[in-house]
Amino acid sequence: MDTGVRVEVLLFARLRELVGAPSCSVVVEDDAAGAGAGAPVTARSVWDALVLAHPRLAGADSGLRVAVNQSYASWDAPVRPGDAVAFIPPVAGGSGAEAGGTVHVWLTTDPLDPRTVEDLVRTDEDGAVCTFSGVVRNHADGHPVTDMDYEAYPGMAESEMRRIAEEALRRFPATAIAAVHRIGRLAIGEASVVVSASAHHRAAAFDACRYTIDTLKDEVPIWKKEHGPDGSVWVDERLRAH
Repeated sequence: MDTGVRVEVLLFARLRELVGAPSCSVVVEDDAAGAGAGAPVTARSVWDALVLAHPRLAGADSGLRVAVNQSYASWDAPVRPGDAVAFIPPVAGGSGAEAGGTVHVWLTTDPLDPRTVEDLVRTDEDGAVCTFSGVVRNHADGHPVTDMDYEAYPGMAESEMRRIAEEALRRFPATAIAAVHRIGRLAIGEASVVVSASAHHRAAAFDACRYTIDTLKDEVPIWKKEHGPDGSVWVDERLRAH
């Protein structure tokens, strides 16, 4: 019989592979936080319980971020029964008018067409449409790459993409922004992400597009795994090795 708090943990990328499953349940004992019985369960104590259950995760918390119920949180954030806790490795880099413009964001397994994304944001009142397409290349850090896998935390990824696009509209006088990211296995030359921004003038379109893709690469829980003759590696593992 459990004497603590049972928490559902979601795992992605290298963490999922280390545990061997995309999710698991852990029991955080009442005194796990080090303050005796009745101490609040925190994201850190959930991680500690996870490592106890899966020793292969020991030392794997370098660079991790925590999400509770699909929102980024601190390691000291309280965790309650029924909460979904996700540990987010460093990342690979709908519509609404909340920010004064239109936002379209989604994840897809289908090939991306930049012209289709542009059509979502272009209006006859705008004089500029700026589009960025990120494509899979055949090398990374001196290693040959044959193809790439992209994995996402779907609900949170789209929520973060929307937040970033809306922030871009607040910062720059753009009319609309669309951001689409592909997940699954991609071949060399295929587009993994397309961001398009429209505005009355080119400077705002450039700025909004660049802010969106740069922030998306830093903040959205999407990971990529490179495959090549040298083997396979999650991108954050390669970064951790430098």
